[in-house]
Amino acid sequence: MHRWSDEHEMLRTAMKDFVEREVVPLKDELEHGDLPPYGVLRKLYRTFGMDELARTSFRRRIEAERAAEASSGGPGASDHESPSPARPDAGFTLIPIIELCHHCPGLVTAMGVSVGLTASAISSRGTIAQKERWVEDLLTLDKIGAWAITEPGSGSDAFGSMRSTARRDGEQYILNGSKTFITNGPYADTIVFICKLDEGNDPADRKVLSFVLDSGMDGLEQSKPLRKMGMHSSPTGELFLTDVRVGADRLIGETEDPEGGGRSGAKSTFQQERSGVAAMALGIIERCLELSVAYARERVQFGRRIGDFQLIQQKLAHMELARMNIQNLVFRVIEMAAAGESMSLAEASAMKLYSARAATEVALDAVQVHGGNGYMAEFQVEQLARDAKVLQIYAGTDEIQTIAIARDLLN
Repeated sequence: MHRWSDEHEMLRTAMKDFVEREVVPLKDELEHGDLPPYGVLRKLYRTFGMDELARTSFRRRIEAERAAEASSGGPGASDHESPSPARPDAGFTLIPIIELCHHCPGLVTAMGVSVGLTASAISSRGTIAQKERWVEDLLTLDKIGAWAITEPGSGSDAFGSMRSTARRDGEQYILNGSKTFITNGPYADTIVFICKLDEGNDPADRKVLSFVLDSGMDGLEQSKPLRKMGMHSSPTGELFLTDVRVGADRLIGETEDPEGGGRSGAKSTFQQERSGVAAMALGIIERCLELSVAYARERVQFGRRIGDFQLIQQKLAHMELARMNIQNLVFRVIEMAAAGESMSLAEASAMKLYSARAATEVALDAVQVHGGNGYMAEFQVEQLARDAKVLQIYAGTDEIQTIAIARDLLN
């Protein structure tokens, strides 16, 4: 794949129109007025029929899994051996991400964590009953999801420093702990809570379990949105659990020993998250380049437009190189999806590392091209520079991506 297809271009145009009509007028409220993004996202889903498409696809998949389970004579096979429906063109999933990131990357983060990470965490490991109970509402944005792994003392060492626990109490579990930097945390209806099973053993040897929680449960507290550097249109918060009592029906997979172990489910979710960063980076880079080229044509200094100076031309050329490279990575994701393939963790880490760095560098160069104006909130490059930086932090820092890549090369 070397260019967007005609169908892709039609969607790009429609998405641009939607963003200009529905997102741009609300940008100040989304960025600075504490307007939750979910109304805009639900309107996006309704406008493009994404909610009905997700609902139809989900129900077909459940029917296929039920048929596979029935033919196998019992539960279990449906999670791993059921026939998969035809894969939709991934471009139609990535284009909305790119276009939204031209103006509000935070909308993509809020959307992706709900319909992507949270839904996938349940869908990939959960029982059919659990999928029917929670996944459909997440995929359609009827409910908002949060994926809670990071803790105040953990960060990059998500598993090693994890202190949140589940303790057996008869047929139930009692959950305790706190989570931070949780996207959608303040408003989430459905929360995947990742913790360790406390059997009185050393924390390093404890099993990692994932539970599905609903807002309003006794002992569950969701904080107000935290203030942060960028991504203001994506609410981030803390979660506090004090003796939250749950049944085994909320343990994903309803087993303490899922295939591959509890850590593998979380790692596969990280892999998905890292792959999506390239599309976000492309949106930020495209917009920064567009704004910088326009400014370089119009801004006059020393009697000449600044685009005539070689140092400015060099910055613009480097931005275009980054745009081309990231777009090619996005095309690769689309092609691999069409072939029914997915990236390894190391490949996803490499793509995330390069894309995040490129987006941050391009955004900072865009500020530099704009000079003093670029530092002012009146000019959009200021926002994009703040938003781009977190791409180097969430879903694993640049340093963690480097470790994943190097380990793969050395093994």
